[in-house]
Amino acid sequence: MKTVRLSDTLTMDRIIHGHWRLLDWKMTKEELLHFIEEVMDLGITTVDTADIYGGFSCEEAFGEALKLKKGLRERLTIVTKCGIVFPCENRPQFKTHHYDNSRKHILTSVDRSLKNFGTDYLDLLLIHRPSPFMDPAEVSEAFRELYQSGKVRNFGVSNYKPSQFELLSSYVEYPLVTNQVEISPLTLDVFQDGTMDSIMTRGLYPMAWSPLAGGELFTGKSERAINVRNMLLAIGEKHNEDRIDTLAYAFLLSHPGKILPIVGSGKIERIKNAVDALDIRFSAEDWLSVYKASIGESLP
Repeated sequence: MKTVRLSDTLTMDRIIHGHWRLLDWKMTKEELLHFIEEVMDLGITTVDTADIYGGFSCEEAFGEALKLKKGLRERLTIVTKCGIVFPCENRPQFKTHHYDNSRKHILTSVDRSLKNFGTDYLDLLLIHRPSPFMDPAEVSEAFRELYQSGKVRNFGVSNYKPSQFELLSSYVEYPLVTNQVEISPLTLDVFQDGTMDSIMTRGLYPMAWSPLAGGELFTGKSERAINVRNMLLAIGEKHNEDRIDTLAYAFLLSHPGKILPIVGSGKIERIKNAVDALDIRFSAEDWLSVYKASIGESLP
């Protein structure tokens, strides 16, 4: 598996396994352990999750599987997120859906995540979404405490615009190592609003959520979805490849910014399709052909 180095203490796979829909896979903890090991056999040891996934239940389910095999956690790179709250069965104390970037909430969330995973450290903690009410000094204080206690080794953000990333970066003592953002052949905002420029300027690598546009690449009936799908298949002919997901991952992986797609599937064949994309390289001409098909117009 190809990797990238985000810091002295963090190396991540070019393909990341996502756990957003983990509960939908309906696996027992024994089945989940077997599946995790199958994914690892493909070379993927980086896992992305969040405290809120599955109504605040996915972390715990993942942790129950990890606890079945001693030493497995040390072979994995675990990424999780915090900062979004909403009322649900597992969090009745929350009365509204809102963002909480307070020091107290961040520290409490991390302690709960550590307990869920059965570990004493996180490889990477992300603030899940930017809050208009964020106090960057307070976030910085929480990061300092977590780093100095050894509970979190690296920090980053998710869904931040360049100005928001710059603001928090100016306060924190430990560099933000990534920004997890939505990127797919049908979601190109990061290439147009300065987000990718900002990430590359800092020498960072973005994590890409929903790289298949929530399945729209497969089933979308809009003119845009059809045009992008047809263009991917046309380029795929050059590589003897007709798997839409493999070609979509190749589109992301070929970008000079070293995008890290998150594959959120519970089917090993789908994850294998993503890994196979590492062997396909889009030329600049081919990459921009997909880009043009997606934006629906020629380049200026």
